[in-house]
This record gives sequence, structure tokens and C-alpha cells, in this order.
Amino acid sequence: MAAAAATSFSISTASSSSASSSKSLKSSLASNLGFLSSSAASLKPLRAKTAVSAGGSSSGGAMAAKMVSAPAAVVKAPASFDFETSVFKKEKVTLAGNDEYIVRGGRDLFKYLPDAFKGIKQIGVIGWGSQGPAQAQNLRDSLAEIKSDIVVKIGLRKGSSSFAEARAAGFTEENGSLGDIYETISGSDLVLLLISDAAQADNYEKVFSHMKPNSILGLSHGFLLGHLQSTGLDFPKNISVIAVCPKGMGPSVRRLYVQGKEINGAGINASFAVHQVSSNAVALLSFPQAISFIFNLTCDAFYYLQDIDGRATDVALGWSVALGSPFTFATTLEQEYRSDIFGERGILLGAVHGVVESLFRRYTENGMSEELAYKNTVECITGIISRTISTKGMLAVYNSFTEEGKRDFEAAYSASFYPCMEILYECYEDVAAGSEIRSVVLAGRRFYEKEGLPAFPMGKIDGTRMWKVGERVRATRPAGDLGPLYPFTAGVYVALMMAQIEVLRKKGHSYSEIINESVIESVDSLNPFMHARGVSFMVDNCSTTARLGSRKWAPRFDYNLTQQALVAVDNNAPINRDLISNFLADPVHGAIEVCAQLRPTVDISVPADADFVRPELRQSGN
Repeated sequence: MAAAAATSFSISTASSSSASSSKSLKSSLASNLGFLSSSAASLKPLRAKTAVSAGGSSSGGAMAAKMVSAPAAVVKAPASFDFETSVFKKEKVTLAGNDEYIVRGGRDLFKYLPDAFKGIKQIGVIGWGSQGPAQAQNLRDSLAEIKSDIVVKIGLRKGSSSFAEARAAGFTEENGSLGDIYETISGSDLVLLLISDAAQADNYEKVFSHMKPNSILGLSHGFLLGHLQSTGLDFPKNISVIAVCPKGMGPSVRRLYVQGKEINGAGINASFAVHQVSSNAVALLSFPQAISFIFNLTCDAFYYLQDIDGRATDVALGWSVALGSPFTFATTLEQEYRSDIFGERGILLGAVHGVVESLFRRYTENGMSEELAYKNTVECITGIISRTISTKGMLAVYNSFTEEGKRDFEAAYSASFYPCMEILYECYEDVAAGSEIRSVVLAGRRFYEKEGLPAFPMGKIDGTRMWKVGERVRATRPAGDLGPLYPFTAGVYVALMMAQIEVLRKKGHSYSEIINESVIESVDSLNPFMHARGVSFMVDNCSTTARLGSRKWAPRFDYNLTQQALVAVDNNAPINRDLISNFLADPVHGAIEVCAQLRPTVDISVPADADFVRPELRQSGN
């Protein structure tokens, strides 16, 4: 049996006495339990490091002047995760002075999938929501391209209306690629649990009970870990737990995979993780977990990876390559769910919703026509700003303006940065504390009649004046029109993006995660779909977790901008020159440029009738 993966983190500096006692304890445990040294070659699949500047503070913290999350001395530096793979080529990239590690994708790597998936005969894809259809089809097509005999099987609830859509995509009961959810789980070596977050919270016990011992649970979101943590639980110890999390919604994952067939691939970047367990109860570890057990000398905490037989990292990377990810970077499930749920409530959806509502109202109140106001808000952000950031970066947006346009940008940026950061910081804290996860679980239960109370499903937002104007604008929009580049809107949006980057940076996330979660997923995945169908359509039809988050947090961004940022502009508040200088010199721009060089040459193509409505919404008309 191969030794399982091991992880250690180094986030804060330990005192010499604690380090000494940790070393003594490590030596004692290794002697008594027969643990291998964590420095052994077989125990290096994943190591998390932090990058700290010479002064001891986190690098890239250019806009810390008013950041109140923690004193500078204890701010976490961006993590840099290292890992070992025996199948794929690992590369080092330097982002804002921090060394990070990735695996590039490409169809030329499909030939390595049999090695990555060694021992796996069936991959069960559970659910047919946003990610399910895309991931199942991409996996099936990638494996078919190399003539693999691994079966990709869809598992659905009996009577689910999604059976028809799965059959239409080529999955059938007759060829063994479609069946009941729990029969599929019981028969699969790798179970990809892609049902909704709320459904995972309500059904995880039954799911776990049907999994084969030594099988692998695959997640595309860390939500379930967050829910388990909030109840004092964790995953069963007789399975491996991994995650591959595409930094875009399912339709983008599939559309770019299909578009990239002729150019050795195009797709959505993904993070991967092997579940990292912290335990003070060493005696409870099974022997394979004891083999992988290590602990963090600087934090005096015990860690092991939930990797039963040492295959988890290669299986996760194989899964990501088969999905078509241009590059895959390492994270932890905890870091993933924090950045992802936070991002949905921030620049990916909730904050954009709030920003455009606030600015549309301001522009029309100041005499701008409704159609032009819509173009200068929604069309500007989802079109030309997103395309420019995607291909050239944020500085290119600023540098494209005249001197007068730059002054308007700076006024908007200066006034909006801290009002946006205030809400983003609060939102991150709520996610980290488990409040947002509990909110999603409880809301999901309110959708159905319970305890004599009526059901309260979510309504739509698309009936208000602004979104009706948007329908008219899109109906007459010339093909390929990306909208106007309006300086004030650009200043607000870029301030929002930089504020989100700064919060994640202060919370210790890696630059790979920060850039993918705050920039790439926004401008390369969600915004193109919103340009095609409108922000309101996305808010009404995306995942339940994101829909709930947008409804809760969008008004907060709207009100904070209206009550603080716009009032400051109207009062001719002086521009904060330090903020502008810090923006222009921030090292994140160079990091984004490096990530852009790893980007496929294909831009996502989203027609005006692009369908990303989840099946359950299509059936209910909601």
C-alpha cells in the first residue's frame, strides 16, 4: 500500500519553546506509533506554506491602511500549496512574489487518465443541476477519447424529471450509465456528489452509508465540510475525500470544453483539494491514516489527509484534467468554501447585482435615459470591462480613459473602495463563522411545507423597471456589441474587485485562489452569461446558494454605495491619492498577467438564447 498524503501548514511563527516541545512530541509519537517521518519522500503529496515578506507582513498588502480584520502582526500571508503527483507534471509559477504550484491541462494529457484513475471502474455523478451535466459529459467524452472502459454513471432520485435530460445527453439505463442515486453510489469507486448544497446537508448520512469502503468521495464545493463542521462532525474515516472545484458554473465548463476540441483544450480553471483533518485524538486514527499523520510544528496542531491509499491527489488531478481545466491549483476544502460562498455574495453575483441597481438609479435620477443608464451599468460591466480585464487586466481599463475619464474613474474608485470592503469583510466573517451555510440549509427547508407552515420558494427579481429596460436593450443590441466603457461605472466595479482581492489576501488565501475566485470566474464565466441574458436572469436561475446570497447581500452593497460612496462624490470629497497609487502599483496586476498567459486562446461563446436554467427551475417555472 502506498503511503497516504501528508500536509503541514505554517501560518504563524511559533516560539522556540513550543517548537521544541512539538519536536519532542513528534519524536515520541513516531516512536510509539511507528509513524513515518513527514520529511520522507513518500509523505510529501501536499504541503501548504505561507509567503512572508522580509518585514514579516503578508506580501501584496498595499491597501491595508483601513483594513480592520486583524492587526498587521497577525494577518495571514497568502498560502502556497505544494503537492506531489506521480502522474502529471507539476509546474511552479510565481504570483506577486509567491511561488505556487499548478498542473496545466490539455487534451494531450488524456492519455494519462488510466494511470490517474487506476483501480476505478465506475465514476458515479450524483445530481443533474449546474455542475452535474457538464462534468458527466466532459468526463465521459475525455475517457471515450482514449477508449477507456471506465463507466461514467448518472445517479438520480427515483421519479426525477432530470432522467429525461440525462437520457437526451446520452446516458441511459440500457447501457448502464443512468440509474438510481443510491444504487449508483453503492456501485461506484469514485462518487462525485454534485447535488445542491442544501440537499447535501439533508442527505449526507444516507450518501455516506451507501459508499463502498475505500472508495473516494468527490466534491465540487466545500459547502458540505462547512455544514459538517458547524454540527461538530466530519467525513467517515473509511473513505478518501477529494474536491475539484471549477471556477465557473457548469454551462461554462461544458461550453468551453466543446469549443476547445480543436485546439488541445479550453475550459475553466479548477482548484483541487484532499480533505485535511485536524485531530487531537491520535488514538482514533486508523492505520492508513496514522501512516499519513503529521502535525504542524508552528501551530501545535495535528493534521492528516483523508487519503486511504495514497491515490487521492492523482485522482483529483485526473478528474480536473478530464474536465478540461486549463490549469489546476491546490487549496483546502475549508479555504475553497470560504472563498467560493464569499465570492458568490461578492463580485461574482451579489455585489454586481447591488452595484448596477445603485448606479442605474443614480444615472436615471440625474437625467440619463433608461436605455443609456442600463448600457452604462450592466452592459458596461458584463461586456467591455469584463473582456478588457480578461485579456489585458484591470490597469488596461484605467489606461484606456482620457485624462477626464481617469478623474471620473478615480473619484468613483476612491469613494467606493471602503464602502465595498466594509460589506465584503462582514460577509467573509459570516461565511467563516458558518452563518451563511446555516442560512442556506434553513432556507432550503423553508421551500417546502413544514410544521404546518406554508412553503416559501424564492420569487423572481426580473419584473422591476430596470430589468424590463434590459430586455429592450438586449433585443436591439447588435451582434458582438460589448457596450460602452463608462469611467464612473468602471471605477466602482474595479474598486469592488480590488476590495475583494484585499479581503481574501488578508485572510491568507493563495493568489491562485484569489485571482480565479475574484477575477477569472467573474470575467470569463459568469459575466459573459449575464451579458447574454441579463444579471436578473442569472440571479433568478443560478444555484440555490448563490441565489440566496445575492438576495441577501445585493441590497447591502446597493445601500452602502448609495448612502456613502455616492454621497461622498456629490459632496466633492477629495480623492484618496494613496488608494489610487496603491491600485496602480498593486502586485496583483502582475499576478493576473501570469494567469492570463496560462489562459486558453478561446473566449467563451455565449449566444443570446444560452440555457443555464437548472432542471428543477425549468419544471417549476421559477
